[in-house]
Amino acid sequence: MSPVSAVAAADSAAAFAHFSASLAFETDCSDVNAAFAQSPDAVDFVLLDVRSPALYARGHVPHAINLPHGKIVASKLADYPPDTLFVTYCAGPHCNGATRGAIRLAQLGRPVKIMIGGVQGWLDEGLELVTVDGKQDGR
Repeated sequence: MSPVSAVAAADSAAAFAHFSASLAFETDCSDVNAAFAQSPDAVDFVLLDVRSPALYARGHVPHAINLPHGKIVASKLADYPPDTLFVTYCAGPHCNGATRGAIRLAQLGRPVKIMIGGVQGWLDEGLELVTVDGKQDGR
């Protein structure tokens, strides 16, 4: 028996429920990019880069707003309707900032998803980052 099959896979019904439910909690870089490509002024979510302002300035996903996860408080969200969907991201799979930001948003009663992959996933998809002055940064 291999290490992969040493623990039996879930039955198909359980697998379907699990993987279907995961999409309620996360999206990916490709879907975020496609949403902005279709209509950048009419997306139905707010993309939050929850890293530090210095990292955001060095390169972030286009259209993202910088709000570090530790600064997510009700007063910072007051201008957004209560049903606004927020999508958080951080550096990548090695970083839990997106999760921390999502927790804070959920505690505030806000709809939230995580963009899996973060900055690293964005770059892995061949997509460009932008800097605070609007220039592209392909790293």
